[in-house]
Amino acid sequence: MKICGFFNNSKKNKANLFRNIFANCVIGFVLIGLFALTYAGGILNVTSSSQEEAIYQGNTESNNICLMINVYWGNEYIPKMLETLEENDVKTTFFIGGSWAEDYPEILKEIYDGGHEIANHAYSHPDLKEKSLEINKTEISKTTDIIKELLNVEMTLFAPPSGSYSETTLQVAKELGYTTIMWTRDTIDWRDQDRELIYSRAVKNAAGGDLILMHPTKETANALPDIIKTLKDQGFNLTTVSETIA
Repeated sequence: MKICGFFNNSKKNKANLFRNIFANCVIGFVLIGLFALTYAGGILNVTSSSQEEAIYQGNTESNNICLMINVYWGNEYIPKMLETLEENDVKTTFFIGGSWAEDYPEILKEIYDGGHEIANHAYSHPDLKEKSLEINKTEISKTTDIIKELLNVEMTLFAPPSGSYSETTLQVAKELGYTTIMWTRDTIDWRDQDRELIYSRAVKNAAGGDLILMHPTKETANALPDIIKTLKDQGFNLTTVSETIA
């Protein structure tokens, strides 16, 4: 009986030892896995935080909205839009194409003298997403130089033509001192020459921090007074991009 008991105890000890070893191995693998995930997460966080990002919306806790206007083509409707903005005591941001500024320096000066924020919209309206680092740099910096010469202002905001950009575009813009701006909502006024449609796209479900994209088209100029009135009646403050994203 003692011999049997000895063997039984030996078997139990071996089983307990095996369970302990197995349990320790499991714990070890879990700890290694957690360490690996934590380490990888740290790397991913560093990588993502180092990447530049475009801004699509301003401060949603404010009542600020911007009716941002991208200008690369057209000149005939800008005076009417400027008049409407002045009559309603509204300041906004005009993103200016460099080649347009060369063609219409007097209108550019009118925009600036009206107290509006001037921003960069590249030189020749290319698809920057498909362009090299050097072309991205040239498009942005050339516009910087032109507007600096014409107005002697330091711009800090950049809007990619057609909203098309790459990581290279974002990095180049940052290196040149720019924050890249997109939009919260697009009136698509360049395509749809419909006053009521432009109005609806601008004001429907408007919210604080909205960046509303417009262009100097005939129907946008016609819709602008009603857009301003409606948004003001809803309690919004119409201001520049810089104020809206602050």
